[in-house]
Amino acid sequence: MKIAFIIFNEITWLDLIGVYDAIFRLKHMNFVPGLEWDICAQTNLAADHYGLTIIPNKINQPLDSYDVIIVPGGYGTRTLTNDENFVNWIRTAQNAKWKISICTGSLILGAAGFLKNKKATTHFSEYETLKLFCKEVSEDRIVEDGDTITAGAVSSSLDLGLYLSRKWAGDEAAKIIRERMAYHG
Repeated sequence: MKIAFIIFNEITWLDLIGVYDAIFRLKHMNFVPGLEWDICAQTNLAADHYGLTIIPNKINQPLDSYDVIIVPGGYGTRTLTNDENFVNWIRTAQNAKWKISICTGSLILGAAGFLKNKKATTHFSEYETLKLFCKEVSEDRIVEDGDTITAGAVSSSLDLGLYLSRKWAGDEAAKIIRERMAYHG
């Protein structure tokens, strides 16, 4: 399985790091052999609202070779939903088996058309915005509908990581990863 973690300016890093931690453990604890990923962006660097910067290893490359895309949220999602170049880049993942978001990353999935006629969630302050892109907005922490999985506000990233661990490797793997993370949520 090959994952594209999408990063951009004005990202919320916890949205990415929470789910990344669990996925990293899936690979390195050998629960999902062959698991690999790239950190993908359209820019050479991506910084959060406060300046913390990460360098992607894939820049402006199509997303059509990935089985999964994971789109975090952050302040930047509000402008990126109207950035035709960025949205078209996200659309190159249309054949990915899973399109996944955390927090306001669902607005990006929605702008790309991936949430049409689906149930989804986002940060509670953006429920009204999400209504523009999907059939039904849910207040649930994690919502799976067809080939999309959306997670609510920032801290749901950890829950999403464990959800994906269970989905891709089973209950025992998720239990072990939760214990290693010392996560009691």
